[in-house]
Formats: sequence, structure tokens, C-alpha cells
Amino acid sequence: MPIAREHRWLYPIDWRELSAFIRFTRARGRCEHCRRPHGRAVVHLGEGSWWDEEATRWRDGRGRALRGLAAPDEMAAHAPGLAGIGAPPALSVTRVVLASAHLNHDPGDNRPRNLAALCQRCHMRHDAREHRRRRWLNAFRRRAVGDLFA
Repeated sequence: MPIAREHRWLYPIDWRELSAFIRFTRARGRCEHCRRPHGRAVVHLGEGSWWDEEATRWRDGRGRALRGLAAPDEMAAHAPGLAGIGAPPALSVTRVVLASAHLNHDPGDNRPRNLAALCQRCHMRHDAREHRRRRWLNAFRRRAVGDLFA
């Protein structure tokens, strides 16, 4: 994800190298929260469960193995459908992209223990509270400016 122009000065000059180290050397190309592999198309159920091709098993949103779920091919074969009409798609496919996330939401704190390699799902879940706070702050500012110049 590109860095916002107003926050670019907070990042060090070697941010690309630092981010690549966190994502590909330390995390070995997998999300550090759910273990999804970078750059691959992953079959998922939408609520966080995803199919791990390498281990041939379903994993939950934290990367732990799930039991009792059939393989995606078997699920598609047993999906209900009418003659000539395909079954509704229960499985979705998403391409995984890793990004380096600041765990304390401070882009100036670039210590390795404050950085994590996260896929887009885990990154959005981690930043949800901060996004809500910024949305509220931006709306508050717009109203204040509107009151000032109305």
C-alpha cells in the first residue's frame, strides 16, 4: 500500500529495504498473524477460514488447522444446484499481498519488534480501530471548518 504523501517524511529513507526484510526474510513470505502466503491466490470462506495448498487443509483466521471441512474441490462438487444452473459460489479467491504494518500505529517507530508482515485482511483488522478514529477526526474537522466559514 502506498504511503500517504503527508506521512512520507515519517518513514526512513531505507523503508523499502526494511519492509522487504520484515516481509520476506523474517516472515518468510507469510502473514505473521494468519500464515497466508504472499503472492498466491487463496481460496477462502469469507469469514477468515482459508485453504492452505501446501498443507492441504483449512486454516482459521489465526493460521490454526481446522478439522471437519472438506477440500474446496469436494465442497464445489457437493454444492446444491439445479440442472444446467451452477451452484452459488460459496468459495471466494483472493490474491494475498503482504505489507509491513506498524503494530502501535506510529510510522516513526520502525523497530523490528513494532513491525509485522500482514496480509491485507489481517492488516485491515489490525488497523480497524485506528481507521474509525481517523474517520471521526476527519468528519469532525470538516464540520468545524464548515461552521467556521458558513
